[in-house]
Amino acid sequence: MKLIITHIIRKDEWERVKDKTEFQPDSLKTEGFIHCSNVEQVCKVADYNFKGNNDLLLLCIDTKKLVNKVIWEDLYNLNELYPHIYGSINNVSVVGVYSFTPNKDGHFDLSKECVEFIKLF
Repeated sequence: MKLIITHIIRKDEWERVKDKTEFQPDSLKTEGFIHCSNVEQVCKVADYNFKGNNDLLLLCIDTKKLVNKVIWEDLYNLNELYPHIYGSINNVSVVGVYSFTPNKDGHFDLSKECVEFIKLF
């Protein structure tokens, strides 16, 4: 399992929860939280679910610091595993926060700084 996974969050939601010890992202509250394990997955999820949204952040989460376990599942039946967290995220596990906006073509790309940070793990 990779050490770092990512989660897309709205800026206003992050401002509301960032100082809490544990929090549940608004997205997918009843189904658990889908996180992405690589750059291609997170950009694909953003393009599909957040088209035209300019107020997003990308949280880098250290899976070894989570209070909940990560389950790898083929959530979309595409023969591609996604890490899935059931429960809360603790703020100690968030080790990086990066702006996440669409490029001029409307597709999401990770910033160079974010990609370099993820490579450290």
